[in-house]
Amino acid sequence: QVQLVESGGGLVQAGGSLRLSCRFSGSAFSAYTMAWYRQAPGKQRELVAQITSGGSIDYGDSVTGRFAISRDNANKMVYLQMNDLKPEDTAMYYCKGRVLRFTTERTYWGQGTQVTVSS
Repeated sequence: QVQLVESGGGLVQAGGSLRLSCRFSGSAFSAYTMAWYRQAPGKQRELVAQITSGGSIDYGDSVTGRFAISRDNANKMVYLQMNDLKPEDTAMYYCKGRVLRFTTERTYWGQGTQVTVSS
């Protein structure tokens, strides 16, 4: 069974930085597409950044140039480096893992870590 555990959230002033971590428990981590999503109160969950098993990366428009996603396959970790944080980045941040096994797609979510950016 796959489990994802996020850490690294907290309270930071605008312009500051945070690094989120996501620990993957289970097998075949390197085969997973990993992503960070966020959800602010009253808003839909949105994609922040995604990294595929092959290392291809995509970012949401609002974070491009400020955030960076990376993965460490040896240690089954995914990171989100967040720089130049803005109050509108305040949200619960979730780690997501997705893999295609034969014809079945499996998706797993972590419990989330709160990021609050003060102005």
